[in-house]
Amino acid sequence: MNWYDKLNEYFPVEEMKSRDHMETLLKEKEGVYGKDEGPYHVLMYAEFDEFLFVDYLFVSSKSRGQGLGGKLIDKLKAKNKPIILEVEPVDYDDTDTAKRLKFYAHNGFAHARRIGYSRRSLATGEKTSLEILYWAPNHEGEETVEQAIYDHMRKTYEEIHTYKDEDFYGESYEHTDEVFDFHEEERRKEDILEPFTVSA
Repeated sequence: MNWYDKLNEYFPVEEMKSRDHMETLLKEKEGVYGKDEGPYHVLMYAEFDEFLFVDYLFVSSKSRGQGLGGKLIDKLKAKNKPIILEVEPVDYDDTDTAKRLKFYAHNGFAHARRIGYSRRSLATGEKTSLEILYWAPNHEGEETVEQAIYDHMRKTYEEIHTYKDEDFYGESYEHTDEVFDFHEEERRKEDILEPFTVSA
């Protein structure tokens, strides 16, 4: 099974980019969009000057418990840039979402609680709300970090997620301003990682 099929089998349809989209990113955004794959993993990521974005991380159940996911994250941390990624809110009917959150909590990620992020899937037409997790090498104040993460996510959406979207999907994704919102302090969301941080 090739790398795309592994991702396609594991990730929900509303989160998947098309094969053409991803192959074009690898070719036309060489040096920015990259792939790290092995027999038991596929990691798709974008590396910008200021930050890294993890697009997809798949670790085969055959290798779980061997610390492979943590090693892949450590490899990215070694670049000494903030790392950001998207996750689904925890769904207790889907144990994978809880496992994923526990994994990122254990690896030192924080929840960007002031960022609202909801985008329409061109595959299903449905709006999906996602949460942003981040790891920052310099532990600046949360306020400074979250503003930077917000700006980084907007850049990722514009340069990676919606790259040539009409060519691949026949229509465009929503404008960045319709997808992201930076909440006021008092509208900060509950920390989705807290239950996992306590038990990690």
